[in-house]
Amino acid sequence: MSDDCVVSEIVTEFFINTCQLRTPTEHAVRAALYSCHAANVHPDDDVDANYLPLITGSVAEFYIEPMLRHVGDIDIMYHRNTQLAIPRGHPPPTELPAEFHNYVEVFEIIDSHLPGYVYLKLRYLLTQCGDNGNYKVVEYDTQPYAKNGVTPINTYKGVHTERHGPASCTRVHGVLHHVDAVPCAHCLTWPPQAADWQTRRRNYGWPDSATLDRVISNGCDVVPVAHRHCRQHEWMGKYQWRLSFSRAEIVLINSWMPEQQIVYHMLRVFMKLESLKSRSIPPVISNYHIKTLMLWFCELKPRSWWTNNTNLVRICTKLLHSLAVWLSDTLSRNPWLGSLSP
Repeated sequence: MSDDCVVSEIVTEFFINTCQLRTPTEHAVRAALYSCHAANVHPDDDVDANYLPLITGSVAEFYIEPMLRHVGDIDIMYHRNTQLAIPRGHPPPTELPAEFHNYVEVFEIIDSHLPGYVYLKLRYLLTQCGDNGNYKVVEYDTQPYAKNGVTPINTYKGVHTERHGPASCTRVHGVLHHVDAVPCAHCLTWPPQAADWQTRRRNYGWPDSATLDRVISNGCDVVPVAHRHCRQHEWMGKYQWRLSFSRAEIVLINSWMPEQQIVYHMLRVFMKLESLKSRSIPPVISNYHIKTLMLWFCELKPRSWWTNNTNLVRICTKLLHSLAVWLSDTLSRNPWLGSLSP
């Protein structure tokens, strides 16, 4: 046991001493270049429109640079400057940020029977008035639903593009620079489906009020993907979308202490290495599960739990134990989940 403690202390010291503040990396530069490219591309069906890109994933989340590579794909979300989503029942906006076009289609977000999965119904057309820059609102007579079969963004000439779920995956210069470009509809307001997140009790002051305000002010997005149980359904498979809180996650993870970012990195590396041992079995736990675990523990534990007598290996072990308990409890209450593919 004492030998294990010594080893974990050595590992902790190694990570703390080697994980420095990130400088511009090749992945970060390529993500920025791809975003610039996306911002200058016009949709095939609307040459007056543009795409508004957002860098997400590891490139945007980590402000530390570990020795072990922690960035795989380059992740980009993008939405049109002629489209916008609003919560159901909310009045359409008459003022918009400058990046939006002088005409904007507004889709209403409608809940499905599954939490986090929604439909988009076209409700309004906004046209900008020349005098004061405000928008005039026209309501559509017929209100069609938006299909989730969104045309992927145009990519660089001569490169390979394929679809993986909602993402358009582009291999730039071979496999070294794999770009996942996910279309979305942006919602400028925080959705009522997540209203309790803003107001729930937090005993240890994370996130603080300034971070909360920034998260809420960024709104959310809706990505074109149906729930796995609905993908074969004739109608829901074509029209179901999912709420995405990638903008919120970026703000929250960048507010973490260095120790928390290092633990997140260590858990991601551990899960990736462990999954290699069972290549024939689809991985049940993804980076998103690790991210969710970390976000919960940042709320549930005080700052001192992460920093006093820091032992990053011990913290990772406790987090993985809690994840195992949560999974076991879920399976005991829902045994049918064990037979489902992820």
